Amino acid sequence: MNEADLEKYGQKNFQKLVPGQEITTVIAAISGDTVFLDLSAKSEGVLDANELKDKDGNLTVKEGDSIKAFFTGLKNGEMTFTTRISGEKADNSMLENAFKNHIPVEGSVEKEIKGGFEVKIGNARAFCPYSQMGFRQKAEPADFLGKHLTFMIMEYKDGGKNLLVSNRKIMELEHEKQIDSLSQKLEVGMTVTGTVKSLQEYGAFVDLNGIQALLPVSEISHERISDISSVLKVGQEIKVQIIKADWKAEKISVSTKALEADPWDSVKAEFPVGTKIDGTISRVADFGLFVNIAKGIDGLVHISQLDVERSTNIKKVYKPGTKFSVTVQAVDAENKRISLIPATTTEQDNTAEKYLNSQVADEGETYNPFAALLKK
Repeated sequence: MNEADLEKYGQKNFQKLVPGQEITTVIAAISGDTVFLDLSAKSEGVLDANELKDKDGNLTVKEGDSIKAFFTGLKNGEMTFTTRISGEKADNSMLENAFKNHIPVEGSVEKEIKGGFEVKIGNARAFCPYSQMGFRQKAEPADFLGKHLTFMIMEYKDGGKNLLVSNRKIMELEHEKQIDSLSQKLEVGMTVTGTVKSLQEYGAFVDLNGIQALLPVSEISHERISDISSVLKVGQEIKVQIIKADWKAEKISVSTKALEADPWDSVKAEFPVGTKIDGTISRVADFGLFVNIAKGIDGLVHISQLDVERSTNIKKVYKPGTKFSVTVQAVDAENKRISLIPATTTEQDNTAEKYLNSQVADEGETYNPFAALLKK
């Protein structure tokens, strides 16, 4: 590293470090379970690699990465560092330094006491209120007992005899870092893979590397979805497109519909005016029937086109799921609207055609005035 880099990372003063002091440096090398930190041209610090692994045991850093660490002292002639102060290393001076410099400390949740938990950090006993244990997860007090967790010291009094700690603060900081990292990787318009975490009437929540994104029911498909559980399952892995991202509010919206071809793009070619279709009633409104004529395409038969009295409640006459034949009257693809009128069914048309053909064949022998009329 050049002179400017040494100044940047403060490495000229590394020889003056005191236990608990925070430094920012770069990773010089990684070997086995040890991470070597570049302290100067002639010396290196060591850090346990396990501190920098994710929940699956994979390292989250590489050589050349910048890193913040805390000096813990000399061991076998080596300058040792940590990203957090472990309980067995923590004496009162280190705990006081951790409090002043906002250094994370590790401790064991010993027991439940009035208002919270008793936590052992080194030889010290600390108090963690119920409200400061865990973060955004539903858990019973018993779920935390016996666990080795990371805390932030919020109060340090009476020479370390009175400690107030927070596990929630640590998890909040980790969450903020995760959100910041994701905000730099994920952009509106990107296609990503996520996992369905829960289903609601209004949509599904999809996990995107630790953040929950909403997949609204209207963004699942071009088709109308009445039962979300019929198309999605909890634990299912799906591809989605990010359509909105408010990182400050942590509100991300995604869509699977955006990855599908829009059926309205070809509706004019597929359903020109006059086309007869055997459709299905998808919805009944006071002003008419919505008839599904293709995947994602619903057209409207206005009530004025139906053979009913003006005062008739059409919701009692027509039911969703009923077959209904229509003829295309008008197409407005830009606004995604199709006007339909009732039509005879394909079966009725075929029956009439067969009847006419049979009568034409008989005309040479016997004149049938009714058949002649139909022919005209």
